[in-house]
Amino acid sequence: MTSPRRRPALLAGAAGALLLVMGVPAQADAAPSAPATASAATYPVAPGVRLDVRSGPGTGYSIIRVLPAGTLVSIYCQTPGTTVSGYYGTSNIWDNIGGNEFVSDAYVHTGSDGYVTGRCG
Repeated sequence: MTSPRRRPALLAGAAGALLLVMGVPAQADAAPSAPATASAATYPVAPGVRLDVRSGPGTGYSIIRVLPAGTLVSIYCQTPGTTVSGYYGTSNIWDNIGGNEFVSDAYVHTGSDGYVTGRCG
């Protein structure tokens, strides 16, 4: 079942990716450019949420860093893991945001209660 409040916010390009790496929220008026990768889309973290980034798809994995409120994340692939109840409901989907960095999809505004990209291999 798709929730109407989960619409994707698009910020494609190297500018958004650079701001994400720097831990700075990307601005909505940032100039669009070519996507950093063809398979990654960018989505906002739930409003007011500082989101734990973990080394694997579950709460049993170590916290690598914490994303500040207002951050946009690029999702490269998704995988099942620990079920988490968050801002956007309950989900066992974990979003790979780069390397071995994962966040719970229950805190990411993807516009869907299911997978929005390919599964991690």
